[in-house]
Amino acid sequence: MSTDLQSFIQQTSLCDTHEHLQSERRYVEDGPDLLQSLFDNYVTADLVVAGAAPAAVTSLLDKTNTDVRARFQAIAPAWHAVRHTGYGEAVQLIAQQVYGIEELTAESIEAAQPTHAALLGPGQRLTLLRERAGLDHVQIDNFNRICCPDPAGLDFFLYDISWVNFCNGEPDVDAIADETGITIRDLTTLRTAMAAIFEQQAPCAVAVKSQHAYSRTLLWQERSDEEAAQALAHYLNEPAAMTGAERLALGDWCLARGVELATEHNLPFKIHTGYYAGHSRMPTDYIRAGHLARLLAKYPAARFVLMHTAYPYGNELIALAKHYPNVYVDLCWAWSIDPYSTSDFVRRYIHAVPANKLFVFGGDTTWPTAALAYTAQTRHWLARTLQAEVDDALLSEPTAIALAERFMRTNQYECFQIDEKRRQIRDVADRQTQTA
Repeated sequence: MSTDLQSFIQQTSLCDTHEHLQSERRYVEDGPDLLQSLFDNYVTADLVVAGAAPAAVTSLLDKTNTDVRARFQAIAPAWHAVRHTGYGEAVQLIAQQVYGIEELTAESIEAAQPTHAALLGPGQRLTLLRERAGLDHVQIDNFNRICCPDPAGLDFFLYDISWVNFCNGEPDVDAIADETGITIRDLTTLRTAMAAIFEQQAPCAVAVKSQHAYSRTLLWQERSDEEAAQALAHYLNEPAAMTGAERLALGDWCLARGVELATEHNLPFKIHTGYYAGHSRMPTDYIRAGHLARLLAKYPAARFVLMHTAYPYGNELIALAKHYPNVYVDLCWAWSIDPYSTSDFVRRYIHAVPANKLFVFGGDTTWPTAALAYTAQTRHWLARTLQAEVDDALLSEPTAIALAERFMRTNQYECFQIDEKRRQIRDVADRQTQTA
């Protein structure tokens, strides 16, 4: 029998603060086959770590190969080794909740093909996410700066401005010129182009996002205009010859300007901290959330959303969130990386950090079936986590329900100002309709 707490968590709509979802057009016209729908997510890294040949994993996701049985059987031994990891658990949830498959076998996958085909039609992506997953909205980082009203779900699909190339010290000057009409020749024109990006994109953007920890350290230093100007001149004239120190200098300067513009335009700034996707490469000293302390202190008016529990540096992130009023904690992806550690993180967070700064879910996925499964995984583990607090007499059940409401919806609506953002997007869409 479910408790009131469990029922509340299962029935309450959930804000999804981070996805990399493919567009409606891509999903309908060139969407995943069934094996991609099941496995084209983070589990591929676990499969390789468990011993699957990289070529077999590549074949698993190759929908041009119609031999579904052979593609699955090549990774089946590794699948049985990873099925109980957080990533494996999510795949099993896709199988069960989307396709009615209780045990993944070549036969059960082949039998589910008609079910999968029916999910690729127009509007099915939105139905999977809003109706079946119970999501309030989805915030999407599609790795570019363009944020427009999405006709596939005007109030549902919200977008981040990508700032990662700037933070890496590699501004994509040709694309910026196409978007803004401004040719970057020096630091002055770079500043002007950055401001133009925000003037154009901020009305429909829900946040700014960077995952530069994949390419460089998160350690931020304040940089002078002179340092940045010298690095930019080298980048514009001879980019291949830039030193690592020059890229860091330009990247730090660009990150600071992005934070200033985000603050001016009332947008939170999301930063990837902690664990890498993929396998076999993760310089752990790059990824510590504590490297951002100078940036957090420099810009107290900004809203920083630090992502993924900084895994495995969760205590460091809790300390930052406890100390800095401008830090918010986003559990996107974390439940699938390591559900037990994330459960422990939430319990420690509750007893250390103000309750209004935690966002409990983001799937960080490409396809809607995976986002649905990651939603179910979050609901399950959040219920277990808060129930443990009740069972240990640390929270009453009504208090746990109130916290669940905060973590699932209220905090996100407040930080990202969702009602106002939706109004702005509708206004832009209306103006576009009137001028069409």
